[in-house]
Amino acid sequence: MNQSTGKPAIGFIGLGIMGFSMASRLAAAGYPLHVYNRTRAKAEPLIEAGARWQATPRALAEVSDVVFTIVGTPADVRALYLGGDGLIAHARRDAVLVDMTTSSPKLAEELAAHAAERGVHMLDAPVSGGDIGAREGRLSIMVGGASAVLARVEPMLRCLGTNIVLQGGPGAGQHTKLCNQIVIASTIMGVCEGLAYAHSAGLDADTVLSAIGGGAAGGFQLNNLGPRIAKGDFAPGFFIEHFIKDMRIAHEEAGNMGRQLPGLELVRVMYQELAERGCARNGTQALFKLYER
Repeated sequence: MNQSTGKPAIGFIGLGIMGFSMASRLAAAGYPLHVYNRTRAKAEPLIEAGARWQATPRALAEVSDVVFTIVGTPADVRALYLGGDGLIAHARRDAVLVDMTTSSPKLAEELAAHAAERGVHMLDAPVSGGDIGAREGRLSIMVGGASAVLARVEPMLRCLGTNIVLQGGPGAGQHTKLCNQIVIASTIMGVCEGLAYAHSAGLDADTVLSAIGGGAAGGFQLNNLGPRIAKGDFAPGFFIEHFIKDMRIAHEEAGNMGRQLPGLELVRVMYQELAERGCARNGTQALFKLYER
């Protein structure tokens, strides 16, 4: 607890498209902020605004009451939490660690067990809402873990999102996020197909979006990514390469359950083709490029 502010000291690791905005919102709410990122340059605006740079995850863990992480892959999460200089080994006793990466449910369960052995609390809390939701503090946050631990960090999560739901025990947040990604996969394909049809029919895409966006077809993918597609704007709100990673995890988990997900598999193949064409760092709306052929 910081003596001058009366608020817990927060550590934040992962200052990408979403993480930077999330860390900024926590700092703006008055929380003492410590940051670490593999590329320090991404942290400079936060450091200039008063955040404290920590040279390693270990150093960050040693000065933080609550640590938030949002990194790339399950392998990144495993190394960050379980390495010799990792967060769990060096977290303060009774600290709360909150992984917001979309990752493996089984890994989330493993991390929670290791944390409990050290008297540390762990939540898996992946998010949905993209770059816009992160900037505006309107993320949906899907939490796995204990309700008492969630209660401790909920005021901080309220700086980041408007829909915070405890889904169950460790791993439940990750399973819920995979449900989210499965729905998005087929939905974004439908958005692209609809706009491709509109183009072939000689319709104006913006005019079409103004009509169907308020009806039964409306939703985040159509109303937020549809206008970007219409403008030919494929800049990332969420990288294709990260979405492929999420779909791979969902495919593996579904296989473990003996369940087939044909919509997911079709979209996964399409995005893999895009990545092989050099579009891995485009936003997910770049799926439309396959229809432009």
